[in-house]
Amino acid sequence: MKLTKVSALAAVAFATLGYSQVATAGWSANVGLVSEYHFRGIEQTSDASASAGVDYESGSFYAGAWTADVGDGLEVDLYGGFGFDLTEEVSASVGFTTYQYTGDFDSEYNEVNLGLSFGMFSVEYSIGEHSADASAGIDTDSDYTFLGLTVEKNGFYGTYGSHGDDFDGDYFEVGYGTEIGGFDAGVSFIFASDDLTGSGSDENIYFSLSKGFAL
Repeated sequence: MKLTKVSALAAVAFATLGYSQVATAGWSANVGLVSEYHFRGIEQTSDASASAGVDYESGSFYAGAWTADVGDGLEVDLYGGFGFDLTEEVSASVGFTTYQYTGDFDSEYNEVNLGLSFGMFSVEYSIGEHSADASAGIDTDSDYTFLGLTVEKNGFYGTYGSHGDDFDGDYFEVGYGTEIGGFDAGVSFIFASDDLTGSGSDENIYFSLSKGFAL
């Protein structure tokens, strides 16, 4: 989830590929490929990135692990939490996610995740800390927040995301996902502010292909 791009202070649910949502109790797994890896409006790779993950759900409890190729090593995410229904139409979740890296791509992130959904609308709010790591060129710890608002209907979705605290910037993402030959396929357009893109483009399009299955 590289919030930094050129340096430590220049310019990561859960998006089109992101984490698979476990539909039934027990173990499940997922594999995926994106033409470019973007997370929360920020480009992680400009080339194709493969990923794989495993999830477990029991009652309201969920946990999982997900990893993706970020060019300079791997991103490895570990997460867990609880999801529950407040009413027949409103559900909520609370969890924790840690983002780790095997190379010098970035240093670790640790965050608390809160979620609320009502029909086609959902809200994500995360509070986290980005750890210092001299080998990755990150000199000081930083605090950050992320707010994401999503509307989804019949495979189409739109998300507005905003970074806060020691990080800054916002983005808008729209996309469409469908099933093709047993695989989940999607296309997404991202429009990001200069604070998130650094020297990169503020408009991007990427394609995704993924497959989830029970274990």
